[in-house]
Amino acid sequence: MDLSREPDPTALNGDTPTLRLFALLELIASKDQLVSLQGLVEETGMPKPTLHRMLQQLESAGLLVRQSDGRHYGTGSRLRRLAENLLLNATHHGARHAVLRNLVDELGESCNITTLSGNEVVYLDRVETPEPLRFYLRPGSRVPVHCSASGKMILSQMLPAQRRKLLAHAPLKQCTPKTVTDLDALEEEFRRVRRDGFSLDDEEFLPGLVCVAVLVPRAGARSNLCVAVQAPAVRLTADKALQVLPALQRAAAAISRIEAEGTPDGDTDSP
Repeated sequence: MDLSREPDPTALNGDTPTLRLFALLELIASKDQLVSLQGLVEETGMPKPTLHRMLQQLESAGLLVRQSDGRHYGTGSRLRRLAENLLLNATHHGARHAVLRNLVDELGESCNITTLSGNEVVYLDRVETPEPLRFYLRPGSRVPVHCSASGKMILSQMLPAQRRKLLAHAPLKQCTPKTVTDLDALEEEFRRVRRDGFSLDDEEFLPGLVCVAVLVPRAGARSNLCVAVQAPAVRLTADKALQVLPALQRAAAAISRIEAEGTPDGDTDSP
């Protein structure tokens, strides 16, 4: 079931053509599936030629991309980059970073905030451990969705058909001997992640690297943010994942409040 709140279709009747285009983008971006011209006509009640012209304008600007069937549209790379930049450079970035820094102080390992973009996971923020043995990744780094803890965590919220469609068009690279590339096996993993409320990357992306991720809660909607801890397998094993969960969950709750209220909150000890 899609829990996202969709904008009111009547909002497409903006005061200017630019606002109407923006409202159409809002409507399309709120969906977790591709849209068609006919579907948008039925949903908004707007004339088909008008919507067709608007879709063409958004496509030519790189904000939407038409699928190979010629009938369906999805968000384009330019719009995804805009969303990533907003998250990377938001005014409350400093508050999120403070939460992350406190988490690293508590766990002693590198921690990051991530989001899903297309078929990759993007690092929005990261604080490194002071330990000399570490895996260095910087904000803006991208990792494959199928073998990262954050990617599996975010995908676990989707319907199976939606996941399979995304993964069927993603390069399921065998990054390590432990990387799972079989869609049926991945689907079983997604069910476990959804049941347990956390995701594990047990040396699936890089040999010797273990990662644990949880979702940043979002009231009434699907989340596209995760908080994760990464460490060498000699310090963090799959068996120790449950030990770091309480701290990760406190940090995720603190970031959720920051995202919802836009006010600084670096206290990861709050419930």
